[in-house]
This record gives sequence, structure tokens and C-alpha cells, in this order.
Amino acid sequence: MPDDALPTLTESALRGIACRCPRCGKGKLYAGFIDLRPNCEACGLDYAFIDAGDGPAIFIIMIAGAIVVGAALIVEIKYQPPFWLHAALWLPLILATTLLPLRSMKSLLIALQYHHKAAPGRLIDREPK
Repeated sequence: MPDDALPTLTESALRGIACRCPRCGKGKLYAGFIDLRPNCEACGLDYAFIDAGDGPAIFIIMIAGAIVVGAALIVEIKYQPPFWLHAALWLPLILATTLLPLRSMKSLLIALQYHHKAAPGRLIDREPK
């Protein structure tokens, strides 16, 4: 695919959120819940370049933590429920705010990595003075 046909940043982000191939937007990115396919079934893009690492999990943990801790503090200060009720309220919310957006966040970071042509850092060859 030529460089002038690369998707825009918005298209890349939307393809990422939809869990589609970052190049064509048609092929599925995942084979399982968060297991990546080896390549795109539509355009043949090799997914070997992908290295999302812990980025998606960190973003999700920070966002979910802010939501759950904020809500728990408000409920505790306003109503002071027993601890078992806190567990019954916040455990399902923790699961929902961490597991549900994980696939989309991972594929969003993969699409942005593809869009910006991210690569591992390299040392510049310098001549000694």
C-alpha cells in the first residue's frame, strides 16, 4: 500500500476501536479475546510489528481506578454502607470497567502504533571525535 493511501488519524483511531486491521479496516485483529491473529485476513498485513506491551492495561487501570475509587468514596461519605455492600457494588463495576474496554484499548494503541510507524528505539551511529 503506498504511503499516500495511509489512513488519517481519525480513521486509524476508529479502526482501532472497532478491533479491525489498522491498514485496511476490514480484517479482524483478534483470534480470541485478546489473542492477535498472525496477519490480516483481508489485506495480508503481517501483525508481527505489533507490540502493545502493558500500555492498554495501564490506561484501563488508571481510568477504572479513578471511576471506582471516586464512586466508592462518594457512596461511603454519603451513605456509609457496610463493607459487604461495598464488595457487592464495586466488584462488578471493577470487572466491567477493566475487562470490557480492554480489547478496544489494545487495538486502539495498535492502530496508533501503525499510523505513526512506531519502531523500537535505535542508537545513532556516531563517529568518535
